[in-house]
Amino acid sequence: MNYEVLSGNSLVAVWNDNTLTVKNEALLPLFLRRISNADMWLESRAIDSHRANSRLLKKALRLTEKDDISTVIHVNGATVTDNYWIREEGSELKYEDVRFTDDYFSNLALKGTYDSFNRAANSKRSRTPELTNVGSFEKCWKLKKGKWWMYKKANHDEAFSELFVYELGKALDMNMATYERGDKCIRTLDFTDAATVNFEPASAFMGDNEDYTDVIEALKKLCPEAIPDYIKLVFMDTVVANPDRHTNNFGLLRDTATGELIGLAPNYDNNMALISRGYPSKPKSSDMLITLFRELIDTYPEYREYIPVITEDTVRGVISKIGMRVRTAEIVELVMSRYELIM
Repeated sequence: MNYEVLSGNSLVAVWNDNTLTVKNEALLPLFLRRISNADMWLESRAIDSHRANSRLLKKALRLTEKDDISTVIHVNGATVTDNYWIREEGSELKYEDVRFTDDYFSNLALKGTYDSFNRAANSKRSRTPELTNVGSFEKCWKLKKGKWWMYKKANHDEAFSELFVYELGKALDMNMATYERGDKCIRTLDFTDAATVNFEPASAFMGDNEDYTDVIEALKKLCPEAIPDYIKLVFMDTVVANPDRHTNNFGLLRDTATGELIGLAPNYDNNMALISRGYPSKPKSSDMLITLFRELIDTYPEYREYIPVITEDTVRGVISKIGMRVRTAEIVELVMSRYELIM
């Protein structure tokens, strides 16, 4: 398929006979700056086909072609968190025609119950942001009072861990995405405010390379303003034992009108941190995350000033504020021991 790539209603590139012709470099998605292949870019925007509810969703929508590109094309490549999309060459579609306006398929995407499947299958609707809702966990987008919220399945310890990182980050004056506890899930407010700014995942400019030093060097060229928040991001990952930071769960915010990179997106997606997979042991000397963070600061000692101060009172205050039943003493010891090992 030949198609045009747009940012809002601005034409930025044309994909014709497997060749990308750039029309507006300033607004071009960062992925397409790095790799001039629009089909690969579309594939990166597709719902994870390994999620069970993804398969149910495609079945309910009666998608005859279920590969990643066809799935994304079904909704013109549109997502909630950026204003990039596609249309066939010669089409008169406008951005307003492809933006998402309802969350009709949210329960099916999140819960995958037979009732939600049956309701979705009997609907005449076919456009849903779930087809471009990436990630490996069952999740969905819900509209609440005109705002998009991401709902993700979470057990007690996963929900606590996500809330703990959020509240600790706020207490340390970090740039955090807003989180709230839901019914057997955790929810976070769309930090782009429905693509008022564009979110560019780090995978767009780093691929799968999550090496701290390489990311810093890339940010120096792309968006130096993001470096302080990036240091705080990986610092937080270290003290809360979050091994799941990868290039699809952090990134940059971008001005939709000019394409200018603004800074690092708020810290989000910490549901595998802290006690989410059980209470980890207190590190006796070091572990991989602590070693990697030490190496980062040794390489860039000038960035040590961005590391916030954590006290035991702060950690206890965060746990108390959340109000969920956990083993407080163990969590305090875990966080403080990890903090002390990197200071």
